[in-house]
Amino acid sequence: MAFGPVAPLDSPLPMNLVKSKQRMADHGEVFTPPWMVEAMLDLVKGETERIDARFLEPACGSGNFLVPIVRRKLAAVELKYGASDFERRYFALLALMSVYGIELLADNVAECRANVLAVFTEYLSLDEGDDLHRAATYVLAQNIVHGDALSMRSVGGMGGAPITFAEWGYLGKGKYQRRDFRFDNLTHAAAYSAEDSLFADLGKHEIFSPTKTYPPSTVLELAALAGDKP
Repeated sequence: MAFGPVAPLDSPLPMNLVKSKQRMADHGEVFTPPWMVEAMLDLVKGETERIDARFLEPACGSGNFLVPIVRRKLAAVELKYGASDFERRYFALLALMSVYGIELLADNVAECRANVLAVFTEYLSLDEGDDLHRAATYVLAQNIVHGDALSMRSVGGMGGAPITFAEWGYLGKGKYQRRDFRFDNLTHAAAYSAEDSLFADLGKHEIFSPTKTYPPSTVLELAALAGDKP
């Protein structure tokens, strides 16, 4: 697939793709341009339009990939559930629950959460006092992690702890199920399932074991957690 002209390797990058030369030098921080993001997402178009398909961006920046993925998912919600305000709201939250990110720089983490939340709240016309807005804030605090994808460990307030992700499922009737999984276990499990692996005959239930399973929660119960630290 042709993506159009590409700048020579020794050409300066457009400044809207970098926050500063120092950050680029220290962390290799360069943002993917929107046209390239959309072209890449089109390669997996069917999955980006499946409401519960899970996406993880291991260096999510300020949300260059996660924001358009959420937009596509919400368009699918509108197409399928737009006639019912109840289902529209609850499946929109499920769409949000299916995107994940890891980011090393704290300001990018905050920006990414805010940018994804803005798309969600605009779609449902929510204000900050709405329980669904607060529930979404809590979900994004769990799903978009301040951490290092290479070491698979968190930084900041939970510095050094293994990265853990919340798996969310919609049970119907306004209730969601949460199970937590360690990122390193999920990553290593992919190697275990290879045909030539000693662990190839293990069942998924033996590989994908949650570190914690929570009781089903309503939007109101998730909203009540929004003030807690992730």
